[in-house]
Formats: sequence, structure tokens, C-alpha cells
Amino acid sequence: MRKKALWTSCVLLLLLFLTLSACTPSGADTPPDTQPPPTQTAPEEEVFVFTRENLPRLDGSTSLVPMAQAVCSVLLGESREEVDDLVQFSKTTNSFQNLIYGRADLLIVGEPNESVLAAKESAGFQWEMSPFSMDAFVFVVNTDNPVNSITVEQARAIYTGEITNWQELGGEDQKIIPFQRNAEAGSQALMEKLVMQGTPMMEPPTDYVIGAMDWLMEAVRSYDGSPGAIGYSVYYYAEEMRMAQGLKLLAIDGVEPNADTIRSGEYPLCSPNYVIIPADAPEDAPNRILYNWILGEEGQRLADHEGYVPILEVTP
Repeated sequence: MRKKALWTSCVLLLLLFLTLSACTPSGADTPPDTQPPPTQTAPEEEVFVFTRENLPRLDGSTSLVPMAQAVCSVLLGESREEVDDLVQFSKTTNSFQNLIYGRADLLIVGEPNESVLAAKESAGFQWEMSPFSMDAFVFVVNTDNPVNSITVEQARAIYTGEITNWQELGGEDQKIIPFQRNAEAGSQALMEKLVMQGTPMMEPPTDYVIGAMDWLMEAVRSYDGSPGAIGYSVYYYAEEMRMAQGLKLLAIDGVEPNADTIRSGEYPLCSPNYVIIPADAPEDAPNRILYNWILGEEGQRLADHEGYVPILEVTP
């Protein structure tokens, strides 16, 4: 009888142990390989920081110096005066030569001319070229000239020598003095492309060919004390850089050049401004990073702020 009672007690203790084991809180003794994986945080993308040491060597067109100054000022956190040494642009054609032959890393520039394209082909050089803003090719006359609008065909005829007197254009009986830019100028490339369209320009007197845009503006403004002169430029240089004071921008085919008509394409003589780098620039190279930045939202907003007409529609 005592043995039976002892056996019964052992069975009861075993059942109690099994019951308590079954009631162990879930996961208390969960094997390590069944634990939920730790939460993983995605690494933050590293932001490239421009410094004077890694900033690409910049070059380009005179009319785009303000854009380059703004880019350097924003990215380096310096004033425009402080970054002026980084933006010593050599003008359009020379800047293309510098890119082709490895003396520049990135261009902010206007249209290349035929000599540039020939040099590029001869050197076997490849570039990556994208428009970042729109500009316009404009004709300027003295404010005392009563003519306000000409057609593209009339502009072409002035520079072939077919039209020689303002009276033929509804103005006064006065000889037309047509100033030209030098062959290397970006505005000359635009003149040949947009206006002459393959028609040769007349051979001008030596003093009618102007080597710098501000000299051309001054020549048109004050030549011979009369309003007979005409010249050409790009809209940003003439208007936004305030180089056309005392001058008048002619409408073309009745359309005045301004930001709205340039943006809409209504003005007939529009042309892009470009950002250009060597095609083989690596993805992590500073010049390609800057190239992408100018074409992105921040760069486009900066172009708009500087008075250029950006390719992207941006919000202030």
C-alpha cells in the first residue's frame, strides 16, 4: 500500500512538471535561429562636396560668366568676387579648343562653330552635350533709329550687302553700317547658323569686325554720332547684363525678344546654351557630378534666378 502511494506521488510530480513546462511563455527559450532578424537601416547616400581642390576647370562663353560665377558661389559657399579667379572664361571657340585638348573639364557655353566641329573630328574627341537654358540671337541699333522690326530675310540681306539704306526698311535715308563679330565668337556662329543659313556674309571693312561684345555695343551706340549702325548679340548679354543701354533690340518678324517669347519659342531666333563634358568622364568624376547638378532641379532653379531661361520648368 505504501509503494502504491509513492508511485502515485511520482506520477503526480511528473505531470506537474510537464504542465509547468507547457506554460512557459512563448519565445522564452526560442532557439537563436528563430529570433526575428534585427531591423536594418539603409546606409545614407554620400553627398559629394565641392571644394576648390576638386572643382572642375571651367570655361565657356562670355555671356555665361554670370551663370558660372553663381554655380561656383553656391557650391563653394564663397562670394562672387571670391570665385572670380575660377571663372576666367576664354570665350566660345577657345573654350571648345580647351576642352578638346584637355585644358578644361566642363564648358558652360553657346553654339560651336564649324572650326570647332572640325577640330573635334580631327582629334577623335567625343563630348557629352546637353542644353541647360535657352537664349535668343538679337539685333541692336541706336535708340534714335526709328526702325523697330525687321524680318530674318531683311537681316540676311543687310549682311550680304543687298540692303544698304535704312530707308529700304521704313527708316530714314541713311546708310546702314553693319558691324560683325570675329569668326571665333559664339554670336558669329549663331549669326551664320540662324540668319545666314549657308549664305555667305559680305566681306566687311576691317573696322567693321569687332573682337569683343562690349566693343560692338559701344560701336553701334556711338558710331559717327548717327543711328546708322547695326550689330548683333545674344539676348542675355544685351539685356540681362545691361550691355544694351542706349541701344534698342529689334523685333524679328514682329516678335520682340523677351523671356516670355524665348521660353515659348515664339521669337524666331532662339538657341540653347549648353553644358559640356568629355563623353568618357566617369560617373563619380567631379565634372560629371557638376554636369548632372546643372541639369537637375537645383541647377535649373539657379539658372532661372540668374535671368536665364531654363530648359526645365522650375518653381521659385
